[in-house]
Amino acid sequence: MLENKRVVSALQKVLPDFTLEQISEKLEAPKSTDLGDVAFPTFTLAKTRHQAPQQIAAALVTEIDQEGFEKVVATGPYINFFLDKQVTSRHTLEKILTEQANFGSHTTGNGANVTIDMSSPNIAKPMSMGHLRSTVIGNALANITAKNGYVPVKINHLGDWGTQFGKLIYAYKTWGNEAEVKADPIATLLRYYVEFHEKAQDDDSLNDEGRAWFKKLENGDQEAHKLWQWFRAESLKEFTAIYDRLDIEFDSFNGEAFYNDKMDKVVDMLSDKKLLVKSQGAQIVDLSSINDNLTPAMIKRSDGATLYMTRDLAAAVYRKETYRFAKSLYVVGGEQREHFVQMKAVLSLMGFDWADDVEHISFGLITFNGKKMSTRKGDVVLLKDVLDDAHDLALKQIQEKNPALKNKEVVAEQVGAGAVVFHDLMNDRTNNFDFNLEEVVRFEGDTGPYVQYTNARAKSILRKADVTKIGDDLNLNDADTWDIITTLNAFPTAVQRAWQQREASIIAKYALTLARTFNKYYANSKILADDAQLNARLALVESVTIVLSESLRLLGVKSPEEM
Repeated sequence: MLENKRVVSALQKVLPDFTLEQISEKLEAPKSTDLGDVAFPTFTLAKTRHQAPQQIAAALVTEIDQEGFEKVVATGPYINFFLDKQVTSRHTLEKILTEQANFGSHTTGNGANVTIDMSSPNIAKPMSMGHLRSTVIGNALANITAKNGYVPVKINHLGDWGTQFGKLIYAYKTWGNEAEVKADPIATLLRYYVEFHEKAQDDDSLNDEGRAWFKKLENGDQEAHKLWQWFRAESLKEFTAIYDRLDIEFDSFNGEAFYNDKMDKVVDMLSDKKLLVKSQGAQIVDLSSINDNLTPAMIKRSDGATLYMTRDLAAAVYRKETYRFAKSLYVVGGEQREHFVQMKAVLSLMGFDWADDVEHISFGLITFNGKKMSTRKGDVVLLKDVLDDAHDLALKQIQEKNPALKNKEVVAEQVGAGAVVFHDLMNDRTNNFDFNLEEVVRFEGDTGPYVQYTNARAKSILRKADVTKIGDDLNLNDADTWDIITTLNAFPTAVQRAWQQREASIIAKYALTLARTFNKYYANSKILADDAQLNARLALVESVTIVLSESLRLLGVKSPEEM
């Protein structure tokens, strides 16, 4: 909160043994605004002062300089500060109107790179709802990373290598045909893949055939490589269409195949450090020296084929050498937790002190009607279909609410896609959730369209006011506006916490709080009344649109001017 500096300064004068940072970390928001705006707990002082916290709070209040506050009171073990509403309101509005979209930005990162491994769909398979979380969480974290002064490097580590391509090539060669694939590439390739697994359940020799074709691909077989390139190119066309709808761009599409010529370097390093151990013909790294509970990391199978671990180690080393990252984030489902624990352990054994900078940003599952999706079984909910349906649901509501709206199709796309993204991000990322599209695209309740509609409503007020420039008289001191001011003030802290916790839901929940607070104010106030405080109220409305728009941008959600 902006005005916390004033509180911290006042406290530091009576607590000289504490640094400004130590005091700031202890500040809390009271449970109710009736108790104050900022609270300082005195529990930690009891040991050194040999007094009860209640006594300490009462004594310190008498020493604090109360200038600039409405009042400072002791409430049990807490020192509660009531801020000067008029001064705080003016400072807040001036800062937001001056900084505009930069409000809430921090310089913590000092321009350091943060690599973000995200989305990473598999080639020759359509993007399903199973890819949504990694994609939108990664994109929001990239925006939040930049807002905190770092430089995000978004990497789409495509699943374009592995045994599944041997299986797919075998399926195509055995029962597929070129014309069929060209007519509908991804749907056809998915059908081949599902059919392969159905047949392999009755005939395990098919799995051997798949492994053999992948070994050919690894060895540079011309036919296998040509088919692989074709499958990859067709997949990228479909992926790009989805990313365009979500307004997401990447800095790199280097997938698993990119590291084919970089794995030997890692294997050699492991060998030189005598970390490789043979086990039943395979080559592994024993991790028991780091953690007895860790299973060995397999580097090469008995047939010499590489694994995910080998490529991920090569990717980690390449990214450190290329980007000199301060942090390397992997936005990957929680079920891969052990893989990343193993990877960090291997990097640590290799002597890389930056292994601690590698972070697994795990997330929970999306289910539909309580069921998990499976590509192998063909139980896939396509992301394109969900976005299409979300568009249609948004358009239907727009036609009911505002039939004269221009560019209805464009707005419906912004609202529909935004609804899907927002719903994902408002959930704590480690939680599982069940998806119901009709609830997600509602214009009321805890939804993206609710925040977008609130923002559009605020913008319409400014259009009606027809003010080209808001003046300097920004004094507000009434209770109705105070909740908005305190919420606006909390935005920089929310941005900081979202980065520190790698948690985009902090921003989504903040946006909902600000939208609800503004709508309550809108319902009970005559904002455009021609009186002495009109200018200040318009400044308040504009500040709300600035912060709501920026909150939505951080989440990767558009802000329509009208809805």
